[in-house]
Amino acid sequence: MSARALVPPGSEAAVAALQASPGIATHGLVFLTGMTGSRPDGSMPEDLDAQVHSAFGKIAAVLGEAGLTLGAMVEMTSYHVGLHAQFERFQALRADYVMPPYPAWTAIEVAGLRRAGALFEIRVVAAHPENDAEGNQG
Repeated sequence: MSARALVPPGSEAAVAALQASPGIATHGLVFLTGMTGSRPDGSMPEDLDAQVHSAFGKIAAVLGEAGLTLGAMVEMTSYHVGLHAQFERFQALRADYVMPPYPAWTAIEVAGLRRAGALFEIRVVAAHPENDAEGNQG
């Protein structure tokens, strides 16, 4: 299996500490590690809006390492602490980052996340555009 780690500049220390890649490109797909809304310095904003913007910024940076944009997302799973309290606002903010054809999406409520203060974590799968809708190489 041929796989390539996707590591945006500035995230090398986190990769070494966690022994996990922010993303892996393989077989025309890109798999992203779950992204929280922490800032580049590692601190966690308290408000949902700032966390959503930061998380999608990190997702865009990892996809950019594969030569992709947010439009390449085909599947998104979001894990939320307090899903019902934040869902409407999260959905409204998320709308700024997704485009047709919209990615498949599952939102799951969880009791907690590894990062203290994180309100959610987003996991993404993206596809290279040279693969058609059936997964065939173009």
